[in-house]
Amino acid sequence: MDIRLDPNSSTPPFEQLRTRIIDDIRGGILPAGHRLPTVRGLAEELGIAANTVARAYRELEADGFIETRGRSGSYVNAQGDATERAAQEAARAYADRIAALGVDAATALRYVRSALGA
Repeated sequence: MDIRLDPNSSTPPFEQLRTRIIDDIRGGILPAGHRLPTVRGLAEELGIAANTVARAYRELEADGFIETRGRSGSYVNAQGDATERAAQEAARAYADRIAALGVDAATALRYVRSALGA
């Protein structure tokens, strides 16, 4: 994740982090099913306290943007209405299967375009 926090901002670091992750989710940079860095790992990367990252993650989870699965980590939830969420989950399942098969992204996209008749 490419996140930069502004130490001179009046916005607290946890809120800067929370807002940035939300923007990345809404912008498609962090797709549904994407595993987020560990609290400690991200805190170390950003040079901030682990409690700061933990608070941002807790608030993101409370707002439905991410899901924490215990020791398995934190993952981006699908967003939008039921149809959008289902489509995002299907895309994630397809991407996972394509990766397991060793198919490159360009080929996978060609398969999708063909399947959709585009």
